Amino acid sequence: MLFTEKNGSRAAYSKDPAVVKVGKKYFLYFSSYYEDGGREKLGIGIATSDDGERWASAGKIPLTQECEKNGIGAPAAIVLQGKVHLFYQSYGNWKRDAILHAVSDDGLHFEKDESNPVFRPTEDWCAGRAIDADVVPFQGKLYLYFATRDFDMQVQMVGVAVADLNGDFSRGSWKQGVAAPVLKPEYAWEGECIEAPAAVVHDNKIYLFYGGSYNCTPQQIGAAVSEDGVHFKKLFQDPFLRAGEAGSWNSSESGHPYVFRDDDGKVWLYYQGSGDQGESWYLSKCEIGFCEGLPRIL
Repeated sequence: MLFTEKNGSRAAYSKDPAVVKVGKKYFLYFSSYYEDGGREKLGIGIATSDDGERWASAGKIPLTQECEKNGIGAPAAIVLQGKVHLFYQSYGNWKRDAILHAVSDDGLHFEKDESNPVFRPTEDWCAGRAIDADVVPFQGKLYLYFATRDFDMQVQMVGVAVADLNGDFSRGSWKQGVAAPVLKPEYAWEGECIEAPAAVVHDNKIYLFYGGSYNCTPQQIGAAVSEDGVHFKKLFQDPFLRAGEAGSWNSSESGHPYVFRDDDGKVWLYYQGSGDQGESWYLSKCEIGFCEGLPRIL
């Protein structure tokens, strides 16, 4: 699989994948640029597939709320009780960017949460920003992982919030799991950035994949695990999934992961890549498995 769209002035630009399956159809949500009010703005595109390999563009999420006026992006998607819940970020507001929520019956048309934005962290441990959401059900709760920054807006790190799995996920539903990062840069390859958390439950643990280092420096993918959803242990000192070799489509980056478990139990790691320092962006995937508590690429 290698997917991208030509949008606006960008010949190939699709980032930040999220995938769900509704019935027999797969839905891919991603960041791209679209015209809105005479300006190009970051938005969220939708593609569909019958097999999870060949994708066709199927629309975009319209910008309809005040908090979306500068753009939106970095979607996460989950199917709960037959409905697609989309968690995504506002864009272009620097410290004030936050997590938004919308719901769909068909995966294409979404009803925005009237309380948007639904979550941003307190500012006693970070800058108060929240981007790059991902959600996963765990022990009767919905865990929301997000990227934020330190007070100087230099270091990117990951935090967590929790809501009742049977709630409406509106503003006020979320409580911080801890007023501190659950993952932050540690190894040289991670630079000053850990972002794009991607969670999957296996063996009653949350495995969290993440993008280490800022875009095209290069960003590569790491992995961590937690028994309680809050306290994480990194599994490898080196990247779990590296950038590609020189001249390849992802030589500048393999980043911004997303994990999808299909109906047959197979687990797919979706990610973005660039081979030209961010001039173009493509989406791809690889299958992963678990052996003795460690994820591996199959």
